[in-house]
Amino acid sequence: MKLNYRRTIFVGFAFFLICAFWQAYDNIIALTLTNKFGMPQAYSGIIMAFDNVLALFMLPLFGALSDKCHTKIGKRTPFIIVGTILAAVAFIALSFVDNMQLTNIADVKNVDSESSLAVLYDYDYGDFILKDTDGKPFVIQEKFDRDTFLSIRTDTVWDEEGNDVTDDTSYTGERISPYSEYVAPARQAYAWKATLTNPTTLIFFVGLLLIVLVSMSIFRSPAVALMPDVTPKPLRSKGNAVINLMGSAGGVFVLVLGMIIGTGSAKNGLMSYVVFFSIVAALMIVSLIIFLLTVKENRFVQEMEEQSRHFGIDESAQSDAAGNRKLSRGEILSLLLILASVALWYMGYNAVTSKYSVYASNILQKDYNMTLIIAQAAAIISYLPVGMISSKLGRKKCILAGVLILGVAFGSAYFAGPTTPALLMNILFALAGIGWATINVNSFPMVVELAKGGNVGKYTGYYYTASMAAQVFTPFLSGIFMDNIGMTTLFPYATIFVAGSFVTMLFVKHGDSVAAPKASMLENFDIED
Repeated sequence: MKLNYRRTIFVGFAFFLICAFWQAYDNIIALTLTNKFGMPQAYSGIIMAFDNVLALFMLPLFGALSDKCHTKIGKRTPFIIVGTILAAVAFIALSFVDNMQLTNIADVKNVDSESSLAVLYDYDYGDFILKDTDGKPFVIQEKFDRDTFLSIRTDTVWDEEGNDVTDDTSYTGERISPYSEYVAPARQAYAWKATLTNPTTLIFFVGLLLIVLVSMSIFRSPAVALMPDVTPKPLRSKGNAVINLMGSAGGVFVLVLGMIIGTGSAKNGLMSYVVFFSIVAALMIVSLIIFLLTVKENRFVQEMEEQSRHFGIDESAQSDAAGNRKLSRGEILSLLLILASVALWYMGYNAVTSKYSVYASNILQKDYNMTLIIAQAAAIISYLPVGMISSKLGRKKCILAGVLILGVAFGSAYFAGPTTPALLMNILFALAGIGWATINVNSFPMVVELAKGGNVGKYTGYYYTASMAAQVFTPFLSGIFMDNIGMTTLFPYATIFVAGSFVTMLFVKHGDSVAAPKASMLENFDIED
């Protein structure tokens, strides 16, 4: 029994467009809420959790609905068509609302313009108009005068005494970025004041954001459920590796696009995203067209069922009259433990993905795009080997190894700062990508291993309910820690939750892979798979 890689790649175009969207969404929406609307991290975390709140209800709903849907083009395909088109159109519209907010804060839009920074300065008092929550100026008057403040650029570096050492290559002491320490917080406070004065744009932005998120919820579970629909059970880890490979390719495409356009550059914190959003939306539509031209869902499902019967994997004897899969007590406990593990590692992982663009700009003072590309590239390289290894060693062992790798990477990243060599950061995020790939390839197949073919959509909903429940709380919770203790709490927070998932995963007894049966003795010598 061998996986049809070509077919699985075409099925993966649905996941490609999903991941392309979420890569753009997670990075840019967080920056927009913080930089353009001036929101504190905890508040932006609430809005960033909207998609996960909706997913708690909508992903299981549309997963189950797609189980019962029967059309000429299949059960899942109609949802993929409708959801993709609606999401792409609404995403482009969102960029125009984003431009409306730029108009509201036009006085500080261009960081390299003296007039744009002068608005933060009170000439009568020689001080800064905007104060932090303790009533203190963002820039201390004794250290900075007006001209000094207006000379600050995104690449300016000072020593501990406030001397400019930007061009001093011999300086090896502590390096302070006055832009991230003073200009950015003051500008954010200005934006938040403008938002509170005129909240209409924010209300419009959030309303349109909800439309985008509902549109994505329509087809996320059906798109993911399609892989197990057309793949026999023993081959689902390999199939999921291909699907995740396609998803990572979509994410990398968006990250490279972001580097080209400059979305991760500190000086572009208030740029317009119309071009960026439009290209991402176009990519989604092109991916949908490729999917529709190459994936014949009903035929693929029928061929999978025939192949499964040929190898004695027919599930009908394991189901009741209604076609539902009956689980033993041990299987139910394992399912709950798997879902608990999913929730815990997503609590850690999503905290990083939803806040890293802000963390990189403020703490690491680096472009987040390159670091994330390294993580995605490492994941892409890992997916297929991990899928093959999982077929030999088992899903549980591979997941535990992946959790360890991810935990070590996040724990080590805590010690990184502006002076950390780029090579070391790249290594840490490459490890994180490998760990996440190892977890992702195996976790979803463990859940649907317990499902019957007819209710894969429902079990897909279970999987996403666990992951999204975690992602509802973690942006807000991690944001509270970052606001009240400091941004450097991000990676310790992530490490603790990832470690918790290792404990719950240890007690899982069901859902592991079973070796694919051979059609004949000769197939034992087949190494192409």
